[in-house]
Amino acid sequence: MNTSVDVAFDRLVHIMAQLRSPEGCPWDREQSFESLRSHIVEEAYELVDAITNKNVDDIKEESGDLLLQIVFISQLAQEEGFFDIKDVISEICDKL
Repeated sequence: MNTSVDVAFDRLVHIMAQLRSPEGCPWDREQSFESLRSHIVEEAYELVDAITNKNVDDIKEESGDLLLQIVFISQLAQEEGFFDIKDVISEICDKL
């Protein structure tokens, strides 16, 4: 049973895989765990600012930007054979 959340999340994961593919985005293909560190921190700070400012539209946008970083990291890890996004989700579900 696919929910709209499943479909939307699968779409995001698929888009990231496309961006990292040989036909994808050159910038995205060049990224590594290390190069994404500053982007992750920046997006987290932007989300914190949006929350501080109580700007719901910005909270939504910055939450998406931060989520993208997690999907990006998971895509890199999958390419290296470390783990994938399902492993990340399972890990947090087990923790909760």
